[in-house]
Amino acid sequence: MKPTWDILVSALEDKKATDIAVLDVRGACTFTDYIIICTGMSDRQIRAMAEHVVETFGKPFGKEGVEQGRWVLLDYVDVVIHIFQADIRKYYDMEGMWLEARRIR
Repeated sequence: MKPTWDILVSALEDKKATDIAVLDVRGACTFTDYIIICTGMSDRQIRAMAEHVVETFGKPFGKEGVEQGRWVLLDYVDVVIHIFQADIRKYYDMEGMWLEARRIR
């Protein structure tokens, strides 16, 4: 089963992800349809969120940053998840990079 953005958001909420943004990048991006961006309070919480998603939905196509826990990327092809610590999220401003994307949430 390929996970959809809404059930992935629910899994992130299970582990207390905050400031969740879902961007519809269809038509503006060639590698995915949706980007989920959220914040975790600590490296431990971010790792827990990523591990919960992987345990619930299976191994992603790509995975980066789980060991460090400051910025984790999980690529489920149709949906890419970015889990950030607040300072890293602010610095990279992913929402700003995708201004043309429709914000679903």
